[in-house]
Amino acid sequence: VQLQASGGGLVQAGDSLRLSCAASGIIFSTYTMGWYRQAPGKQRELVAVISSGFSTNYADSAKGRFTISRDNAKNTVYLQMNSLKFEDTAVYYCKAWDRRSYWGQGTQVTVSS
Repeated sequence: VQLQASGGGLVQAGDSLRLSCAASGIIFSTYTMGWYRQAPGKQRELVAVISSGFSTNYADSAKGRFTISRDNAKNTVYLQMNSLKFEDTAVYYCKAWDRRSYWGQGTQVTVSS
């Protein structure tokens, strides 16, 4: 199983980024997919999740600014991040879970104030 996250980078406050996570080795359409982040010195936290039925949930910090989506034909989950803030700086990880869970490697998002 591989979850390949990409799309991170260095941006200014107010900018947008779209993260992607391409999955292989799983029946993607049956998995709940999520984005987590971990800032330096902090615990990893859930940012957004999308179920196999396309239901979504967001952390309060992400509501109204971030949108999670999935393309089952491409085995890919996305996180559109708008109006980025300095406090969004973190390593972002994707996760897939059904009866088992899998983590991808992280992608760094750095927002300069």
